[in-house]
Amino acid sequence: MDPPPALDVGCGTGRLLLDFLAHGLYVDGVDISPEMIELCRQKAQALGLHPVIYQQAMESLDLPRRYRTIFVPSSSFQLLTDLEAAREAMRRLFAHLQAGGVLAMPFMLIWKEGEPVEHQDWKLTGEKVRLEDGALARRWSRARYDVENQLEHTEDRYEVSLNDEAIELEHHRRSPATRWYTQAQAVDLYREAGFTDIQILSESTRQPASADEAIFTVIGRKP
Repeated sequence: MDPPPALDVGCGTGRLLLDFLAHGLYVDGVDISPEMIELCRQKAQALGLHPVIYQQAMESLDLPRRYRTIFVPSSSFQLLTDLEAAREAMRRLFAHLQAGGVLAMPFMLIWKEGEPVEHQDWKLTGEKVRLEDGALARRWSRARYDVENQLEHTEDRYEVSLNDEAIELEHHRRSPATRWYTQAQAVDLYREAGFTDIQILSESTRQPASADEAIFTVIGRKP
């Protein structure tokens, strides 16, 4: 008998999906980015894996099967900055579950009362050496927060340097980039979509979240 099927929404380049498949779990993937899906397929081929991956958006999800478990990792749900699109995505996720199936999604409360609403200074948020030529890639970031609408606006600068000389430069602005939710608002999303037995867990554990935790996972069941 096949194991119960699961769906990785926002599977990207397969960070979780390929690991699950390598352990014999039955998991499909879906992502909006064709570039990420292609990278995932390349990685899968190198590992001898054969994932089923669909290119679709969460808010227009229309897949040929239903799942026992759906998970949306890495707070990817918060990339839906339009609230009605987010509600439609919840309805679609609910519809793609089998009766008794579970939806699990982590959330991150990006801004808290008392914190600055804008970071004007650039902050180094990542760097990595490129293996093929030893070039150093760096990313600097800054953000501002629309507190009334709970939206984050971001800017990122990317620089690739070789022998201390910049050889590639890029500047990206996302406005807005992400939407944040309080614990109560996340639970309301689940309830509006029809979920029951809703739990709020601490980060990625099975422990109940405290009321002030900024990183939490919400789990709900389809009746």
